[in-house]
Amino acid sequence: MRLLAVLLALVAMADVALAQQQPQPQQQTPPKPPAKPASKFTPPAFKITVATEAAYPPFNYLDRKGMPAGFEMELAQEACQRIKAECEFAAFKWDDLIPGLIDKKFDVIMSSMEVTSERRKRMGLSRRYYLSPGAFIADKGAPFDGPPSLLRNKRIGIQRDSTHADWADKSFRRSAQLKRYNTLAEALDALAKNEVDAVFGDKAQLWLWSQKPDGKCCEIVGQDIKDNQTLGLGVSAGLRKEDAKLRDALNKAFGEMMTDGTYKKINEKYFPFPLN
Repeated sequence: MRLLAVLLALVAMADVALAQQQPQPQQQTPPKPPAKPASKFTPPAFKITVATEAAYPPFNYLDRKGMPAGFEMELAQEACQRIKAECEFAAFKWDDLIPGLIDKKFDVIMSSMEVTSERRKRMGLSRRYYLSPGAFIADKGAPFDGPPSLLRNKRIGIQRDSTHADWADKSFRRSAQLKRYNTLAEALDALAKNEVDAVFGDKAQLWLWSQKPDGKCCEIVGQDIKDNQTLGLGVSAGLRKEDAKLRDALNKAFGEMMTDGTYKKINEKYFPFPLN
């Protein structure tokens, strides 16, 4: 019996030794999730809302999706990228733009807002980002494609109580027949009916009319007219006066766009003549 017990003990010890010699399964660590690639875009530094009337095509209007679009909105989008801002765009009625800006419903107005002394008192204004000069439009082939002096003694249509009427009064009061109309559209209709020899007004609006069926008769003639005293200083973005840093950033962006050719490319998408 003792011999049997000894043998059993030896067998048990041998089994333990053999088990210790067997390779133990290694504990597996869970794989690490793949690292997310770093974005090549710089995260926006801040958010702003740009407001427009969206009722003055092609400068500003609503696209098929109901979103603000047009020449000014493309300039705004480019400026937002340059100042590293996340920008939203919103449409408001014209009369609500300045009050909405002051009440902080949005941060910037880009809506073909002419620079005036009254607006300077109420808000901050960026540098000019476009200027549509004064111009004449007449029948195609008319002998007026030169200095305004060629229109002396001619019938010139103008919109009553407008800056363009102010310039015409100063320049042609004694040398031409100035015919006044309640709207520019009425003056252009008179031109199409040969009731006037030319119309003086905003070049962009005259050119847009010439691209429509009613305006196929006519074309822009002569040189651009720029006069700060009567025709104004151009169009700027409106901001709250206290947002001086945002104004300076926009000014820098507009300046860079005009220097590096970006402004020219956007301009040419909408008009065949420069607006800066």
